[in-house]
Amino acid sequence: MNALELQDITVTFRSKDDPGQRYTAVADTTLRVGAGEFVSVVGPTGCGKSTLLNIGAGLLQASSGQVRVFGEPLTGINRRAGYMFQAEALMPWRSALANVMVGLQYRGVPEADARDQARSWLARVGLSGFEDRYPHQLSGGMRKRTALAQVLALDPDIILMDEPFSALDIQTRQLMENEVLALWAAKRKAVLFITHDLDEAIAMSDRVVVLSAGPATHPIGEFGIDLPRPRDVAEVRNQPRFVQLHADIWAVLRDEVLKGYAQQLKKPVLSSVEGAA
Repeated sequence: MNALELQDITVTFRSKDDPGQRYTAVADTTLRVGAGEFVSVVGPTGCGKSTLLNIGAGLLQASSGQVRVFGEPLTGINRRAGYMFQAEALMPWRSALANVMVGLQYRGVPEADARDQARSWLARVGLSGFEDRYPHQLSGGMRKRTALAQVLALDPDIILMDEPFSALDIQTRQLMENEVLALWAAKRKAVLFITHDLDEAIAMSDRVVVLSAGPATHPIGEFGIDLPRPRDVAEVRNQPRFVQLHADIWAVLRDEVLKGYAQQLKKPVLSSVEGAA
């Protein structure tokens, strides 16, 4: 069964300056993530990768098309998904432990149980002893680990990740990537991972989907990643099969990246989704 299915999705925005002007960001896009599958989506800057993720999360309504979660139509927020944002999402006035607890508290988990679960997840991501630190007292990598624990503590069936490691230095990033793969291997949740880094996508995924440049972005390629697991994201880059996969995917992606840069120079200012304004 597919954990998440975006079927025939189209997203159209209105221009702020001219409400009569429309911009189709995503057109007739179908994207599926199987239960236990790790799928990455790559594409040019501004092509609509995060838009598709927000639709899968239920944070944005498509102009047309349907979203299904384990076969059921999605209405409202996707409560079977956890979302790890690109931007900093920790509450600065809460400690690391309190940040991880917050989702459990909202779900009505008793305080003592929420505390124990949050402490256990901080230990899993290597932050034992840092429970009482506030976000400003943690390094960038430690904040990302806290955010990861915050998502995983809710035990979601689907994990949505929007370029979560893009701001980290390369060493910290590779450590985080390996941690995510280890935690994923233990639970085998469905993962939809958005990234602009093709190396990252290949190193982590079971399947890589390539999107076209906008407007009207849509999938133009899909590649199964047949590298053996478990993987070390640094070491796997040296394998001949990785090099071949990179060349094959880049051959599809290269022209779209150039188109994407050109589109960014003339992209209109947008407001709301057509039909939902």
